[in-house]
Amino acid sequence: MEFLVWIVHILVASAVVGLVLLQHGKGADMGAAFGSGSSGSLFGASGSANFMSRATAVLATLFFITSLGLTYFSSQKNEPAIQPVVQQPVAPQPAVPTAPLNGAADKSGAIPK
Repeated sequence: MEFLVWIVHILVASAVVGLVLLQHGKGADMGAAFGSGSSGSLFGASGSANFMSRATAVLATLFFITSLGLTYFSSQKNEPAIQPVVQQPVAPQPAVPTAPLNGAADKSGAIPK
């Protein structure tokens, strides 16, 4: 279920970005290059602006809802699947006696052969 919400979230976010970039601001002349400036369009003279703003509002609402859903899924996870290395308990290692290096004196002062 969480994976499905992630997919919808990414698709809605991409659609919102696309719709916002296609809309033209007040006095912008580049909007006419995409056909939104003609009065004989499919949505009428101001219909495309209303359609684009309504579609953006609907997609923004869906984005908000999927964000809340992802927050809910995130809060339901009690324990991470993999613990960080810092929090893992360290088992004590037994002390291993080491031999002195060649040429070094031991406790009695004798040099090993």
